[in-house]
Amino acid sequence: MAKYDKADIERRMAGAVESLKSDLSGLRTGRANTSLLDPVVVEVYGAMMPLNQVATVNAPEPRMLAVQVWDKANVSAVEKGITKANLGLNPMTDGQTVRLPMPDLTEERRKELAKLAGQYAEKAKIAIRNVRRDGMEDLKADEKAKDISEDDRKRMEDEVQKLTDKYVAEADSAAEAKEKEIMTQ
Repeated sequence: MAKYDKADIERRMAGAVESLKSDLSGLRTGRANTSLLDPVVVEVYGAMMPLNQVATVNAPEPRMLAVQVWDKANVSAVEKGITKANLGLNPMTDGQTVRLPMPDLTEERRKELAKLAGQYAEKAKIAIRNVRRDGMEDLKADEKAKDISEDDRKRMEDEVQKLTDKYVAEADSAAEAKEKEIMTQ
């Protein structure tokens, strides 16, 4: 029974890139982005709940987020949750709406965020290389078990390497785009 599964390897590599893109979307640039509030949890009804389950988040202006709280009793809890999340945002309450103006990023903070984007990319590339290693080990095991020939193994190793190169390049381009976005705001 062959262990090597090209589709699984490609799926796992694509998953690493998607995870990177998700992580990068949470980095704050100068523009308002609703995904910035994804990690915020709010204590309501005696339980911790994600912000998106107690309110609607939108970006009415390029530098402002608005959180429309569904239950008026939860407004202060939402405000507290946003403050606790340490996002560097200063919530202002206006009835059932919590407004979050996006402060300007300092040059130092921009560099920190760009560096963080690079770290996220490196983690994704490590994950991709780990998937490649697993694929190569599976191919060697298949060859040892006489499921494939040496020529097949080498051909398939080239395929795995090409997939690796493709997804590493994708990770790099996603990180570069985010770094550029951060530095040019």
